[in-house]
Amino acid sequence: MPMRDLLSAERVAILSDVAERGDVLDAAARLLSQPADASPTGMAETIASSLQARERLASTAIGHGVAIPHGRIATLEESRGAFLKLTTPVAFGASDGIPVDLVLALAVPEHYIQQHLQQLAELAEHFADADFRDRLRDAGDVESLRAILLEPRPARRSIGDPV
Repeated sequence: MPMRDLLSAERVAILSDVAERGDVLDAAARLLSQPADASPTGMAETIASSLQARERLASTAIGHGVAIPHGRIATLEESRGAFLKLTTPVAFGASDGIPVDLVLALAVPEHYIQQHLQQLAELAEHFADADFRDRLRDAGDVESLRAILLEPRPARRSIGDPV
């Protein structure tokens, strides 16, 4: 699933007022509950609880200053994502010890087991690209972030594909 299918413009933000991982997860949950008219009452709290429960199992930081917190939500029909760029990196328990400044939070329907794993793998692949991370870090405003995140990515070539 392309990132542009997970994200919407209102779920991309730059945060300057977060000091710890719990603050980041709460902010992500608020964004993931948008648009409010399409989410049941209490959705932000439900998502925050799910993200926090998953984070207690093990850090969702994947290294290089990136985290992909994720949770399963019984009332969701489709996966949704929120992107947060942190102006001050936050300790996230990453195995490489690098504080996190790029966060792609994900809320998925509870029954999306295989799809959830595939989405996580695809997102991790995006953020494994150092150029992609650098472009996000260099973006000075939300509009620039949105353009980078929502742009179509070239299709991956397989061995044997014509050049």
